[in-house]
Amino acid sequence: MQLEHSFTVPVPVEVAWRALLDPERVAPCFPGATLTGVDGDEFSGTVKVRMGPISLLYKGTGRFTTADESARRVVLEAAGKDSRGNGTASATVTATLSPSGTPGPGHAEGDSTTVGVITDLTITGRPAQLGRGLIGEVGGRILDAFAACLATELAGPDTPSQPSEPSDENVPSSHTNGTSTPNVPPRPVGSAEEIDLIDFAGQPVLKRLAPVAAAALAVLLVLRWLRRRG
Repeated sequence: MQLEHSFTVPVPVEVAWRALLDPERVAPCFPGATLTGVDGDEFSGTVKVRMGPISLLYKGTGRFTTADESARRVVLEAAGKDSRGNGTASATVTATLSPSGTPGPGHAEGDSTTVGVITDLTITGRPAQLGRGLIGEVGGRILDAFAACLATELAGPDTPSQPSEPSDENVPSSHTNGTSTPNVPPRPVGSAEEIDLIDFAGQPVLKRLAPVAAAALAVLLVLRWLRRRG
């Protein structure tokens, strides 16, 4: 299935571009994710997911397949499998960055960045039971949480207003993410708390269940009335 979302971060495109290509910086903002290793353009990690009483732990890998700086377009491929064999997930994520912001007092055109995200997602197992529509809504809520965290991270006092240019000697031959070290020893980075898909579904689930609950209540009331009449 294909999902489309967008979010905005309060930094110029140049800063957002380099930050989004740094797994160690963005991983802590993704709910339930833990980054366990980075090797050039490839990385590995886990994502903890809960569906009500069911806990899932996806272990997987990902890699940047395209990073077109002139077009501000990056493509990421990732795949993972639940450690208990309850399902798999794979995705190709295409993110395109563009300047945003409204000129005015205290604001300049291009002082923030809009990130458009298109995700080609394939999932099997229990999470697939949510259905396409609900998965889209849950995915949007997860991305909103990610964007809010990333905006806070990028707006921090240590974030430079302009990116520093790496020297040629520090750029790996398979360079796409701008990191100066091609091999990073595995170390946990990210949230240790699992992400509860039902909690993220929230109101969408209630909206779907409300008509069913209302119909069931109507049937019960009719049956009760018939018993009294009998």
